[in-house]
Amino acid sequence: MKIPILIITKLLSFLLGKLGRGGSFPGHVALKLNKHIFQCFRYTCPVIIVTGTNGKTSTSNLIADLLMHSGKQVINNRKGDNLKEGIATAFIHAAKLNGRISADAMVLEVDELNIPYIMKHVKVSVLVVTNFFRDQLDRSQEMEQLIQKIEYAVASFDGTLVLNGNDPNVVRIKSHAPNAQVLYFGVDRCAASVETTQEASEGKFCPRCNHPLTYSFYQYSHIGSFHCTDCDFCTPLLTVCAQAIDIKQGSFQYDKHSFHAPVPSLYAIYNCMAVIGIAKLYDIPYELCEKAFCLATQPAGRNETFYWQGIAYTLNLVKNPTGANEVLKTIELDQSDKALMIVLNDLAQDGTDVSWIYDAQFERVLQLSTQKILCSGTRAYDMALRIKYADYPGEIIVIADEKQALDELYRLRMRSYVIATYTALAPVRALMRKDERDAA
Repeated sequence: MKIPILIITKLLSFLLGKLGRGGSFPGHVALKLNKHIFQCFRYTCPVIIVTGTNGKTSTSNLIADLLMHSGKQVINNRKGDNLKEGIATAFIHAAKLNGRISADAMVLEVDELNIPYIMKHVKVSVLVVTNFFRDQLDRSQEMEQLIQKIEYAVASFDGTLVLNGNDPNVVRIKSHAPNAQVLYFGVDRCAASVETTQEASEGKFCPRCNHPLTYSFYQYSHIGSFHCTDCDFCTPLLTVCAQAIDIKQGSFQYDKHSFHAPVPSLYAIYNCMAVIGIAKLYDIPYELCEKAFCLATQPAGRNETFYWQGIAYTLNLVKNPTGANEVLKTIELDQSDKALMIVLNDLAQDGTDVSWIYDAQFERVLQLSTQKILCSGTRAYDMALRIKYADYPGEIIVIADEKQALDELYRLRMRSYVIATYTALAPVRALMRKDERDAA
């Protein structure tokens, strides 16, 4: 049965590609025809999967780039189709009609909710976990429920865990995977580290004994150096740890090597350290890590800059308080006169509960240099109210239609930043790309 299914789905994938379309539809069809479709594939190469709330796409793509720079043939769901249907599509693309996959490695970004399914049906060699934060609660459930499902999924895992050692919610996974090897990555105390935090934080209590966690320092949110006040749960000895960090330059050091993150931010350095962890695991020269970082193309809508009549407009995805805070910190570094456009949607993929905007620190960019703020999207007025409650001194403009809002942003003729939630990102990006081409 497997050959007819592969013929059908590979033909479908080919036809969609010719039409300039793709996505995860071939995988969706395959799973409908055979719910055990992953048993149809034969492969001997290592499978590295990357999951977590923030940084999945960037980290997965960087790992794939690193392996390709080392001369390996790599299969990667680079466009971020990270549900089980997307993973099935990646396998279909790579497989021959007999189900055999010839590659040196597979690097796959996987949505957190899909980890139990993928761990059950795919022969995973390495599981990389970037972080866990509250995210789209109406879709992803409470973070504790999500982590428990992943803990159950790794109970019999005998590969290698590559874990963010500065996130207690990630570190706890090792306790539930007794047969797994572990490599911890992290970032040392730096100029951005603080001893107290006002950001939304999930790492307040020990996952073993429920006593409070205390921190020597925070990097952002609950990421930092922690220990339990009652038991021995604490930040583990980090296998790879960034030092000599210059956030504004995106530079850092590890093992006497210098590196530059693709984006000058602390969260990007964490992504890089996960990649360096993979390099250490597979004995890949660190020089190739720097090459991967320097040549990296950012995933669509992640710190992506477009130009209209010579003026720069930078687009970023935001989907939860912690991710938003890190984007806002980057914008905060720009003290020049600028405008900000925020597109807030509340569709199913965004999360219908938008109360998270009150946990995000929009106050960071509400200084006088941010001269105007445009609010757009299905919840434009909610966003405008959030900005108004923060006592923003400038003008707030509400235009629900994204195209009209962008046109108004262009009329301001100043350096601008656009941040958009999940379902808003693709249409806004398409408009900005078209406008850039038309203005050229």
